[in-house]
Amino acid sequence: MSTYSKIYGSPELDQAPQLSIIIVTYCSADVIQSCLNSIKTDEKVSREIFVVDNASEDGTAEIVQMKYPDVCLISNDYNRGFSAANNQAIPLCRGRYFFFINPDVELTEGCLETAVRYMDEKPDVGLAGTKVVNPNGSLQETISYRYPGEKHAADEWKGLPGDIACVLGASMVARADVVRAVGGFDEDYFLYGEDQEMCLQIRRRGYKIGYIDRAAVRHIGGHSEKDSTFTDKWRRKTRAEYLFYSKHYKPETIRKILRYDRIKAWWRILTIHLSLPFLSDSARAQEKLEKYRAILEILDEFQRPGRREQG
Repeated sequence: MSTYSKIYGSPELDQAPQLSIIIVTYCSADVIQSCLNSIKTDEKVSREIFVVDNASEDGTAEIVQMKYPDVCLISNDYNRGFSAANNQAIPLCRGRYFFFINPDVELTEGCLETAVRYMDEKPDVGLAGTKVVNPNGSLQETISYRYPGEKHAADEWKGLPGDIACVLGASMVARADVVRAVGGFDEDYFLYGEDQEMCLQIRRRGYKIGYIDRAAVRHIGGHSEKDSTFTDKWRRKTRAEYLFYSKHYKPETIRKILRYDRIKAWWRILTIHLSLPFLSDSARAQEKLEKYRAILEILDEFQRPGRREQG
C-alpha cells in the first residue's frame, strides 16, 4: 500500500466472502451513509466492504471510520483518481466476486443476492452491470453496444464475445480472478473511460459482458463532478475518449475520428451562433458553445506531446 495512504478498520469475517464491495469516494459525505446503509440491508450474501477515499475535504473518511468500523477504509492523502483508487483495494479483497459501486447509489432489496446468482449461473460472463434507476424511478441508460468512435473503425473489434461492449461503472459485478488477470483498472484513466476499458479487456480474455435486469440500484449521478464546471466535465470526457482511441485504434481510424469531431464541433458552434438571437434560453446555448469549444481544445491537445495525461 502506498505511503500516501492509511488503512482503518477491517471486515469481521472468519472466511472468504462471496462479494468484495469496493466504493471510491471523493467529497461524498452527503451520500456515503445512505449507500453503506443500503448494503447492510442485504443480509443473505456474505460480503466485505472497502471504501477508498481520495482525500475528501468534507469529512467523508471520518464518517466511515467513526460510524462503520466493519468497513475497511483506505484514506489517501491526495486524489489518485477512480481507477487507481479501486486498484488499491483489490489486493486486500477475498471475495469470489468484486462489486464496484459509486457512493451516490443505494442498493434495492435483493440486489446483491441476485447479482451473485446471475454470475454463478453464467460462467461465460466476466463482468455485468446492474439495472440503474434515477431517484424518480426512471431507467438510466447504462449499456453500450458499441465503443466510442466504433462507426469509424474497420476491423478493430472483430471476434469479441457477446453483444454488449460495456456497462456503466456506477454499479457492476465482476469475477475477481478475471479482474486480477487483466490487471485491475487501467490507471491511465483518471475519471471517465475506465469502465469501457475494463469491459474491453475482459472481452479480450474471452468473457462476455452481461446485464442484470433484476438487480437494481438507485443512482443520483454526477456526484463525483458536482463541483466541476460544465466545461471541465467535457474536457475530461473528451480526453478519456481520445486516450481510448490512442490505445486501441489504428492511426488512420484516429485521423477519421479527429476529422469528424472537428467538423461536428465547428458546425455546432456556427449553428448555435446563428440561432442565438432567436433563442429564449440563451444560457443553455452558451453552455453548448462552451462544450464544443472545450472539445476543440482537447482535439488540439491530443495532437501535442503529453496528450495521454489524464489529471
